[in-house]
Amino acid sequence: SGQKVCYGDFKRPCYKLAYFQDLSRRVGFQEARQACEIDGGALLSLESEAEQQLIENMLQNLTKSGSGISDGDFWIGLWRSDDGLATSSTCPDLYQWADGSISPFRNWYTDEPSCGSEACVVMYHQPTANPGLGGPYLYQWNDDRCNMKH
Repeated sequence: SGQKVCYGDFKRPCYKLAYFQDLSRRVGFQEARQACEIDGGALLSLESEAEQQLIENMLQNLTKSGSGISDGDFWIGLWRSDDGLATSSTCPDLYQWADGSISPFRNWYTDEPSCGSEACVVMYHQPTANPGLGGPYLYQWNDDRCNMKH
């Protein structure tokens, strides 16, 4: 389940956000992707700074309504399928949007993507974490292992 938010002025008029404070309800990347497709959608592709800001505002509203501050990153639809072929210099260029979008927009956290076995991407949401080199772990992107539960 999730909260559906619709707008009339964006290319994709509706977004559905699912935030689970209950760790047992969180899922891996492929499960999240399948859940979106079953629902007639796709994992989020972010195509501009304006859309990134829109999503940040929606996430702030969604997580405020919960019971207290809670950490929990959000899967987005960016991933890398050629795991074995990635070198550190080519790796960032291998990420693609799951819905086929060709948007070059990226919002990586400092020193990301780290590549290696991390091929699926989350939007950070760790309000209780101490800030790192790139500032707070809020809304920037991080590559993670695809089987992690978010």
